[in-house]
Amino acid sequence: MVHCMAKEESVIRFEKVSFEYGHHKPILDEVDFTLRRGMKMAVMGQNGAGKSTLFALMTGELKPEDGEIHVSHGMRVAIAPQVIPREKMELTVRDFFQSHFDRPVYDIDPKIDAVLEVVNLKGHEKLHDRIIKSFSGGQQARLLLASALVQNPDLLLLDEPTNNLDRAGIEHLTAFLVEYPSTCVVISHDADFLNAFTTGVLYLDVFTRKIEQYPGNYHDVQRDILVRIDKENRKNAQLEKKIQENKDKANFFAQKGGKMRLVAKKMRTEVEEMEEAKVDVRKEDRTIRPFIIPAQENLSGVVFSLTAYSVLKGKKPVVKKANISLRKNNHLLLRGPNGIGKSTLLEHIARGTSEGADIAPGIKVGYYRQDFSTLDFEQTVFDALMKAMGQPDEKRLRSVAAGFLITGDVIHTKIGSLSEGQKGLVAFASLVLLRPGLLILDEPTNHINFRHLPLIAKALDEFAGAMILVSHVSDFVAHIRIDDVLDLEK
Repeated sequence: MVHCMAKEESVIRFEKVSFEYGHHKPILDEVDFTLRRGMKMAVMGQNGAGKSTLFALMTGELKPEDGEIHVSHGMRVAIAPQVIPREKMELTVRDFFQSHFDRPVYDIDPKIDAVLEVVNLKGHEKLHDRIIKSFSGGQQARLLLASALVQNPDLLLLDEPTNNLDRAGIEHLTAFLVEYPSTCVVISHDADFLNAFTTGVLYLDVFTRKIEQYPGNYHDVQRDILVRIDKENRKNAQLEKKIQENKDKANFFAQKGGKMRLVAKKMRTEVEEMEEAKVDVRKEDRTIRPFIIPAQENLSGVVFSLTAYSVLKGKKPVVKKANISLRKNNHLLLRGPNGIGKSTLLEHIARGTSEGADIAPGIKVGYYRQDFSTLDFEQTVFDALMKAMGQPDEKRLRSVAAGFLITGDVIHTKIGSLSEGQKGLVAFASLVLLRPGLLILDEPTNHINFRHLPLIAKALDEFAGAMILVSHVSDFVAHIRIDDVLDLEK
């Protein structure tokens, strides 16, 4: 149920809210928290914990099974989701913005101009009649934010807003959010970005299905949670030791017979009490296992060469010359601002449709796309991984999948119904099973839990084939061996 609140300082309040996707997928269990006017909150939690579900409950798109969501009277909620829905890709910018209102807005053009300026997307050309799909990933990220701002919300929800944004875009967004007067809740795995403007955290515990509300910035809360996990682990280790001692003594006394059996019984009761006292250590601490992406065997000579490529200046393609050769163990970083054509170039290389780019015959290409469109959303995870593998080996498949936290029901779930973060982990598991000779990665940190990133960086650093990488996250790139850089802007 959703109720209106008269209390002005509260914007939205969850009271004993529970939600599940069918009996097998409970997400929230009797959750309580309050957001007040002007709060800037980060949402933390493992991939699949229900962060995007929380947003859908706040917008009213989903209704709780139990409990109540109290909303302040007349409050407007707007969301910038992670990706533009596929069915809206053919719309013009004007129609896309118009689609966020229940009734036509007749003076929408000046409003669009104003918000495009806020997101730093106002160029010399009028963008109102351009089709959404003609924009780059980074430009689409800005359009998503602008389409939320045009609604003038009291509560602004941002789901991974820095995905696909270059450094300038992230700096611009950060400066805007620091000054933003209304309430804002952000899902993001970019710790530095969150640290710049948030003053509290909503922490989704995937194990207890509760939401804990913490004051302080992202790093403070991260530290508090790690301290808590450490305490819980230590407490459990001490109890485990006592439990084992009592079990040994109980067995010893039970064998003696007579009155000693009563002592043994008492000790067994104590063991049961200690078992109950053990705390469930939050599973948020679970990270993927360290992994390697095996390279295709018998790689020799030039795996990939680039003699020319095309970039966008304004909207016009400009052809530039290059002299790049990648052999095994060579890593290339592709740089450039949003909208210059990085993703388009990678796509043409992967498909073999880029003039001036040449992949040696017989080379297997592993391609990680930022929108996961290399995955078939109708396939189950199991079928997708089996296809990547080529040679069926179910034992290896399940072992690799488990390393990426793909276990239980998840492996038989359709890819389209996974969270974006889980899709990313499926994409990495596919690369491990594929054994590529050439690895092409377009923003591989998007949607991925920050705890997994050091392990992914290490795997890419050690990849023994040829690799082309696009990433705007400089901390991530700093941990990967780069042999050559191609800056598309220069």
